Amino acid sequence: MTTDAAAPAATDPASTEPDAAEAGLLLRVLSALLREDVVGLRTRGTPVELADGRWLRLAGGDVGVPDALLLPVAADGFQCADAARLPLLRRESDGAELTTTDEVLAALRALADPGDRGGFDDFAEECRQTLDTVRLHTEARQEVTEALTARYGVTPADWTGLAAGLAHDTLAAHLDHPVYPTARGRSGLGRDQLRAYAPEFHPRFALRWIAVPQDAVTLPGGPPALPDCWPTPADLGLPELGRSHLALPVHPLSAGAPLREALRESGLTDRTVLADRPYLEVVPTLSMRTVALAEDPTLHLKVPLATASLGLRNRRTIKPGTLVDGAAGQRLLECVIAREERFAETVLLADETTYAHAGHELLAVLCRRYPAGLDASAIVPMAALLSEAPDGGLVIDHLADRFYGGDPVALLDACLTLLFDWQTTLFGYGVALESHQQNISLVLDSRAGATRLRLLLKDNDGPRVHTARLRQTLGTDAPAPSDFADPRIFTDDDRQLTDLFTTITVHLCAGAYAFGLARHGGAPLDALLGLVRDRLAEAVERLGTAPGEPGAVLRAHVLDAPSLPVKAMVSAGTLLSKERSGAADINKHYTDGPNYLLRTGDTR
Repeated sequence: MTTDAAAPAATDPASTEPDAAEAGLLLRVLSALLREDVVGLRTRGTPVELADGRWLRLAGGDVGVPDALLLPVAADGFQCADAARLPLLRRESDGAELTTTDEVLAALRALADPGDRGGFDDFAEECRQTLDTVRLHTEARQEVTEALTARYGVTPADWTGLAAGLAHDTLAAHLDHPVYPTARGRSGLGRDQLRAYAPEFHPRFALRWIAVPQDAVTLPGGPPALPDCWPTPADLGLPELGRSHLALPVHPLSAGAPLREALRESGLTDRTVLADRPYLEVVPTLSMRTVALAEDPTLHLKVPLATASLGLRNRRTIKPGTLVDGAAGQRLLECVIAREERFAETVLLADETTYAHAGHELLAVLCRRYPAGLDASAIVPMAALLSEAPDGGLVIDHLADRFYGGDPVALLDACLTLLFDWQTTLFGYGVALESHQQNISLVLDSRAGATRLRLLLKDNDGPRVHTARLRQTLGTDAPAPSDFADPRIFTDDDRQLTDLFTTITVHLCAGAYAFGLARHGGAPLDALLGLVRDRLAEAVERLGTAPGEPGAVLRAHVLDAPSLPVKAMVSAGTLLSKERSGAADINKHYTDGPNYLLRTGDTR
């Protein structure tokens, strides 16, 4: 029976009003759905002018869904001509404003193909989980900031070495992804689990370990290849298995039902033992499933995680084939660097050739070793550049103060010059990397009184390689397609390489900073976009732009293209099945957007 005292709380209108976190999330969600043309928002929406500006009118669909929807938009230009703006979605018939993700997705779901409506339900849950995570971040922000400054100091530019680099990962984890609107969410994880294991809280915890029969483990190089700190079964309290078994790390979040299911599927249930004794204290990196050893941050372990991020289909497990591809990709990059000597001192590669797996995506580990000699360097993932520093400023501004005379545009210029030189050189060899903001770190220090900038790369398992061009440039040193596990890596289609180059290197590692820095008042947008275009054009020219040369391909498909490919991450990752989206790879599924690099006769 409901009491009178409980009734007001249930009917209080203020209790259902969206807060700043929900309003911000909904703007990102609607902008992403507009960009990906979900239910025809972009292509079927009819522009109308109302008193407060431009709106898109989307007519109702089938019988029973007669109501039109109105979406207010504003000019944007980064991957979509328009972005959503306040006051958000509105029903035309009664003027009701839909101001929560549940309301908006329910309205759009009604316009979707019946076969797709389950994806809208999944995305609505993804939004709810993300919203709770964003609120948790807000609640914990001061606590996290105080812990970071107590451990590493007040100024992020002075956080040096690989251990302090993990603090930059923490700052980056509080920042929204440039494209995916619910990137801070991780499916199935609650607040306590996030506080204990997610990078945004900078926790420490001990890994679990499972003893697996040695004959069931693939380990190139055998046990001697493993790091010296690797536990034996005896170290884990299982001395009787010392001669027959090998220990594999298990993330604590995967140690229950997910691990039991993996063992059942692998036929290893009766042949393995999960140790009761945790071993090795670790700190999560930005990717969460990859952890750094607290006592030796030069060693990172990438372990499967039973969750998903950037889409429910984007599981954080480790397919054994990606370990093969990452090692082969690293060897390919080393081969290019050996031929292009200017990168020997400016491009650093993490070593990812040591790995082990037992044939299942939850029974695997990558041992990532970082180069030595970085203790005096600031090591900052590109994903952290626009994140908020403890004093409320931007990380890029702090780095600019220390290394570039207080000029963040000069820092961006130096970064783009090196980044584009490296990535276009790779393109000339027939290689495009999926090296996004999380996979590239800036390494900043001083040498002979001058600032030195280097790039540090990891996770090279998802490239696209032009078969003929690679053979032409590397000759007998060119790897064969059989050296990689994923047959999609090798192609004879330049478009697959330019799509990847554009959506990763241009959009995420260049355009995002031009638009982001302008939004923060760092410089005029036209000037920043002109900088991106000029540095890319310079790098392209070095490849040669005669017909058929790699530079001509990049100029045609990137610099001078009427539109650019854009990742359709929500559609491929959650909303649509692979059959409906047609996505062979959910991370390489595209729509299109404006080319913000085109010269338009302005002052760029």
